[in-house]
Amino acid sequence: MFLSLLQRRNAALLQAAAAFHRSGELPPNTFVIDLDAVERNARTISAEAARLGMRPFAMTKQIGRNPDASRAIRRGGITEAVGVDLECAVAAATGGLATGHVGHLVQIPRHRAAEASALQPRYWTVFSEQKAREAGAAALAHGRVQDVLLRVVAPGDRFYTGHEGGFDAERIVEHARVIDALPGVRVAGATTFPATLVDGESGEAQTTPNLQTLAQAKRRLQDAGFEDVQMNAPGTTSTATLARLAEAGATQVEPGHGLTGTTPLHARVDLLEEPAIAYVTEVSHLWDDRAYVFGGGLYVDPVHGIPATSALIVRDGEDPATVTARPVEMPAPEAIDYYARIPLDAPADAAEGDTVIFGFRPQVFVSRGLTAGIRGLSTGSPQLAEIWSSNGAPPLRATAETAALAVTQQEVGA
Repeated sequence: MFLSLLQRRNAALLQAAAAFHRSGELPPNTFVIDLDAVERNARTISAEAARLGMRPFAMTKQIGRNPDASRAIRRGGITEAVGVDLECAVAAATGGLATGHVGHLVQIPRHRAAEASALQPRYWTVFSEQKAREAGAAALAHGRVQDVLLRVVAPGDRFYTGHEGGFDAERIVEHARVIDALPGVRVAGATTFPATLVDGESGEAQTTPNLQTLAQAKRRLQDAGFEDVQMNAPGTTSTATLARLAEAGATQVEPGHGLTGTTPLHARVDLLEEPAIAYVTEVSHLWDDRAYVFGGGLYVDPVHGIPATSALIVRDGEDPATVTARPVEMPAPEAIDYYARIPLDAPADAAEGDTVIFGFRPQVFVSRGLTAGIRGLSTGSPQLAEIWSSNGAPPLRATAETAALAVTQQEVGA
């Protein structure tokens, strides 16, 4: 989806990625992130959000919660993150982003509320009175009162399957008064997802019925006397969609793919945000006129169904910006992505160890993919940053010490 865009708008990322892979510094199954571009994208989004009076929270799950990317986002002016789940919030905090929002989309588990509260989140979304009680109790244990957002729902709203839940928008004031009276919490506003989607046929960003539901909930809360009512409106967030959200009354937005220039809208038209992420792997072996390439991170976000995927096979000495993309036979969605297959015109078209580069829309946190930032591309002096696992933690590595420990434990067990 984004491979030709990368070749056209960020050839330097592809060139550096291929060079680091050829040198052995960059392992296969790694998403490479242009840290300079992420910083610029964050600065662009934060500036436009500030102009419109909105607060941005960065969503880092798509980039594997990479700490180096979190630091680049912070340098770009977005200083807080939204944790799609608690692990996401913890990882973003490790990378230097304060916790702006937790509990949405994934509620905080009952016995982990204390951990969430320890992050001192600015806002905490709840889907029920019980979850509000848990948030309030955890906040009081830390000597604070927690601002909560109520997830609102009305007939006709759109949710991805498995994302349902929340408070009846028609009774939002009634619900808000009950929640606001609970110890340790203050009702600060409402949220939904998605507020914006890209239409698959027209390719244009369109607001969903959820946004109207959210705006009505905000007005009802204001009319009922609630002060400084927040309206959190995530979904397909980029500078191109912010003005429409602000006009509807949104006060908070949550850029994720916008930070790497990989929203569906970026695939259709050149926007201010630059493409800043690619997936690098290598040819494992050849079989039956196909190159088998290592997988592990081949989860392509099916935001508009399952798209056709292509990749570059980059031979030694070739410039990935000029290599012709080849169609890829991706693993079936129900299969483990050990390999993808690339049909070859001739056996000489690929060799074991060749660099392979994809440019799809990722959700790294649900994969086994690694991540690695590259800084200095804007100055022509690329440097590879640390390599991280898909959860933002250091990856496991095989060492002589690891093997020795295993042998020792085996002997003790015997």
